Amino acid sequence: QVQLVESGGGLVQAGGSLRLSCANSGRIVGSYVMGWFRQAPGKEREFVAAVRWRENIFYYADSVKGRFTLSTEETKITAYLQMNNLKPEDTALYYCAARYGTGSVMDKKAYNYWGQGTQVTVSS
Repeated sequence: QVQLVESGGGLVQAGGSLRLSCANSGRIVGSYVMGWFRQAPGKEREFVAAVRWRENIFYYADSVKGRFTLSTEETKITAYLQMNNLKPEDTALYYCAARYGTGSVMDKKAYNYWGQGTQVTVSS
């Protein structure tokens, strides 16, 4: 059973940094994918970053490339999203998600498990 717990959101000034964590308290088998999505008020939930766990392949949205870095700690089945040079447009509720399978990592509909969300607010 996959259970995701997020932490690390907060309020930061533009140009600052935050690190989000997503821990899976269950166990994983097969083609496990862990991803981050975000949703700003009045907008659709959008893809941010993801990792194919076994293959250690990372994916990023164009809007965060070069600023956000996803990393993993295998023994704790935890993923970290390091967010640097934050911008006001990064303000959103950030969700951790997980799924199995080989389909597109950017398709939010393919994710079966979701965390509760953690708020990130970037002031200008």
